Order: sequence, then C-alpha cells, then structure tokens
Amino acid sequence: QEQLVESGGDLAQPGGSLTLSCVPSGFPIDMTNYYIGWFRQAPGKEREGISCISNDIGGTYYADSVKGRFTISRDSAKSAIYLAMNNLKLEDTGIYYCAARLLDLQTLITSFETTCVPSHFEFWGQGTQVTISA
Repeated sequence: QEQLVESGGDLAQPGGSLTLSCVPSGFPIDMTNYYIGWFRQAPGKEREGISCISNDIGGTYYADSVKGRFTISRDSAKSAIYLAMNNLKLEDTGIYYCAARLLDLQTLITSFETTCVPSHFEFWGQGTQVTISA
C-alpha cells in the first residue's frame, strides 16, 4: 500500500522559514479524503503532534508551541500537504513526519487534542530533518 514522502527539511537560522511538503508515494490520491497530521520528534523525546487538518469543515489544529508561526495546508490537485514554518526557533529542531488516516466520522466529531496524536494515524512517511542553528 502506498504511504507518504516528506521533503523540504533543511538547516535554518532562528527567525528563518522553511516549508515542508508531503505527498503519497507512487501515485496521487485525493488527500481531502484523509485526516492529515504533522509530527515532530526532537532528539531524545517522544513524537508529538504539531499540526493536523481534517477538511474545510473540520478545520485545523496547532500545538501551542507552534501556533501563530506554522500553517498547515493542502493542494488537492497535487495530492500534497504543506507545513509552512515561520519565525523558526532552536526548539523546532527535529525529524518531521507527515501522517494520514482515512477520514471518518469519529475523527470529525472528536477534538483535535485527542486525534492529533501518533496512535491515531495509519499511514506514515519516513521523515525529513529540520535543524535550527544560530
């Protein structure tokens, strides 16, 4: 079964910007049918939810640590999901993963705080490294 491929990770300075991309591997699919999440795993720490998006009705979610700095979006024509990261901080360093789950009613009616967690997702990418250094 096709999963996901992340790209866009790089070195950046504090205050800089990066945009991460995520696409299905192998062939395009309609990503509007999926609940999408971006996760970050810092060295020595657990993987945590950074941002999740359901659909135009369900809205978006951002962890407190990135709210106001990161923006999640999708481009259905390209089967792509993006994470625009602005005003980067040293604490943003880590491996960033995208993940997807076939959108279902339970996801839509459950709070983002409950669903934007690794255990909720079934399809994963291999991650892309983001390093913030002065």
